Amino acid sequence: MPGLFNKKANTLLGIDISSTSVKLLELSRQGDRYRVEAYAVEPLPASAVTEKNIAELEGVGQAISRVLIKARTSLKNVAVAVAGSAVITKTIEMDAGLCDDEMESQLKIEADQYIPYPLDEVAIDFEVQGVSARNPERVNVLLAACRKENVEVREAALTLAGLTARVVDVEAYALERSFGLLANQLTVSPERLVAVVDIGATMTTLSVLLGGRIIYTREQLFGGRQLTEEIQRRYGLTVEQAGLAKKQGGLPNDYVSEVLQPFREALVQQVSRSLQFFFACGQYHSVDHILLAGGTASVPGLDRLIEQQLGTPTQVANPFSDMTLSSKVNAAALASDAPALMIACGLALRSFD
Repeated sequence: MPGLFNKKANTLLGIDISSTSVKLLELSRQGDRYRVEAYAVEPLPASAVTEKNIAELEGVGQAISRVLIKARTSLKNVAVAVAGSAVITKTIEMDAGLCDDEMESQLKIEADQYIPYPLDEVAIDFEVQGVSARNPERVNVLLAACRKENVEVREAALTLAGLTARVVDVEAYALERSFGLLANQLTVSPERLVAVVDIGATMTTLSVLLGGRIIYTREQLFGGRQLTEEIQRRYGLTVEQAGLAKKQGGLPNDYVSEVLQPFREALVQQVSRSLQFFFACGQYHSVDHILLAGGTASVPGLDRLIEQQLGTPTQVANPFSDMTLSSKVNAAALASDAPALMIACGLALRSFD
């Protein structure tokens, strides 16, 4: 079908820079159906990114260059994200009659009330959310502010690889966008309360969504690296060997009972504890569904264990289940990486805004 999936000049690569890898995704759309044109994941040097901050620009830039070669994409424009913890958001009311430029000028004057940093160090963005419930002549405006250095270091890493950051998003909003693709896979209505647990290498982020919008988020230091380190310690392997064995198998017979099961149980406790913090806020006492995302979500049996112990339907997120794939995408590899690609997918979807 030549010409059906024409690459528009405005197609953006979604590039997610996490603490252990760079993930790239390119999507196209035909009608209301998406297609995965290209994707790749490239590991990062050990301390290149710490707690979502880029520490070694050069190392990250080189990894982005490698991921481009792997993905075999010719696109140069990118949507990238900063971590939610780096962003201050605030919903404020403004006059409905203002145009975007007027809003921007007014926000710049008023922003120092809401932002604890000097304004010349901050990048500011805003989005009109809709008419105020209290006053039809006012609109609710979401103000988002992030220190410029967080944005600039990502732009610089992309520039090293010959790319241009066209969109700098927030990880939480990218996740919301991907969640929109999962709505029809859930056993409950997406309008209900859904907890997305993103289990990365070093950090687990709980996001609770109501009607597809994030209403609560909490990060904690726990992740798949704990499992890698335990494999390394117990079986005398290097970090690389342990990481590979974790994915591909081939470990001694006691691995499941002695290493994997205790890790799974620790993870269930972390998920349970995160949810308890959310319930302690007082408005809700249960969630209707749990979605697992992030690289550690695909640990075998984790979804079943969480469902058994917490009594909540749980599944591993796959934003690509309804998409077609280009011939250069390896379907099995994509399926195994899918839960780790939620943010990259949400960023790639910015092409179709």
